[in-house]
Amino acid sequence: MSQPIIAIDPGLDGAVAELTPSGELIAIHDIPTLPDGPAGRRRVNPALLADLLAKTHASHAYCELVNSRPTDGHVSAFSFGMTRGLLEGCLAALAIPVTMIVPSSWKRCIGLPPGKEHAKALSRAEAIRRFPAHAQLFARVRDNGRSDACLIGVAGLMRRSK
Repeated sequence: MSQPIIAIDPGLDGAVAELTPSGELIAIHDIPTLPDGPAGRRRVNPALLADLLAKTHASHAYCELVNSRPTDGHVSAFSFGMTRGLLEGCLAALAIPVTMIVPSSWKRCIGLPPGKEHAKALSRAEAIRRFPAHAQLFARVRDNGRSDACLIGVAGLMRRSK
């Protein structure tokens, strides 16, 4: 079997999906977080993230290109930036090449409508449609990070094959 690819929906509620080069779902992992600092806020755990990414033996990564929004508070924006930096640093240290994909691009490629209205539910429904044998992985409302990661991977593979 050739090396899998990984797809990442960054963020504290994100996930890492492992897919075969033909787009079959191998496994999905929630981004590892733990309470940290004096306020006990959830943060991505660097050691657990590095271990998770290393165990995939991935040949390539597709990651959603995210930035802070003007409406984000400074603590939220800093946390989001830390998560992105940890992901990029771990991937670089593991020599896993990464392609960043903006949300509008991967959603268009998959056939999801633009905009935020019902976006999470639509993402979960599309992941269940594409991966019916793994439907339970996307059953809960909070599983949208998992569905996004899988669909980012599918979009990345579709773009690669063009």
